[in-house]
Amino acid sequence: MEPVLLGIIGGSGVYDMDGLTDVSEERISTPFGDPSDAIVVGSLSGVRVAFLPRHGRGHRITPSELNSRANIFALKSLGVQFIVSISACGSMRQDYAPRHIVVPDQIFDRTKSRASSFFGQGLVVHISFDEPYCPTLNQLVFEAVARTGATVHKGGTFLVIEGPQFSTKAESRIYRQWGVDIIGMTALPEAKLAREAEICYAAMAHVTDYDVWHETEDPVTLAMLIENLTANAAVTKQALRYLAPMVAQLSERSCKCATALSTAIITQREAIPAHTKRELALLLHKYL
Repeated sequence: MEPVLLGIIGGSGVYDMDGLTDVSEERISTPFGDPSDAIVVGSLSGVRVAFLPRHGRGHRITPSELNSRANIFALKSLGVQFIVSISACGSMRQDYAPRHIVVPDQIFDRTKSRASSFFGQGLVVHISFDEPYCPTLNQLVFEAVARTGATVHKGGTFLVIEGPQFSTKAESRIYRQWGVDIIGMTALPEAKLAREAEICYAAMAHVTDYDVWHETEDPVTLAMLIENLTANAAVTKQALRYLAPMVAQLSERSCKCATALSTAIITQREAIPAHTKRELALLLHKYL
């Protein structure tokens, strides 16, 4: 199969990808289990892309139940070098209003119980994660969204909570004091795993609400979230049609994402268990 350049992970309200041609469905098993659903592979604006509904078609999987390791590993196995995460988020700022789009550049981790690394079991790896989103891909996502005419903000800190419950008012007030900009439930461990897989990762975060800190707005509800995501669906799909050829035009990856493991493996090569080498050969073959 022809290698796939761009992976798209669709979040709440984005369960399919219009405009794909030469479509096939790939069901991939990984050492970490099965992805959230079959991966739809096709051509978008002349570029081979892979679409994966994060929560499964029908929205069956909670944020804490997501098998993010399988999702990222499966996309890597298709040849994916870039991933764009489509996600809903709450705004912690007055000027990031519902139906605006944010391309964040930082993450703050408040998750509690998620497997956040491919490694372990005799193999110790410490990646650099100072810039959790790829700066090169972030710029392209920002430009693609801006071309649609939607209001888009470049930069911001994405606070990731465990969920599936929304925040209390006390939590929301404290998070604002921390200086975060948006809040959601699924950007981690995706971003960490993408970096370990040496995949460039960026988010297109759709503001659906003001969380519960805003005194004059209604508290966040599921109905509010879905209504605003649905309203932005056309923007999402148009931005991706712009983005695909922009990514394809990159001559090479000069960002740190492409070589994240080159200085991160601390275990002596001869001490790495054979079964770990076999299972993770897709990630490690350049270095072992």
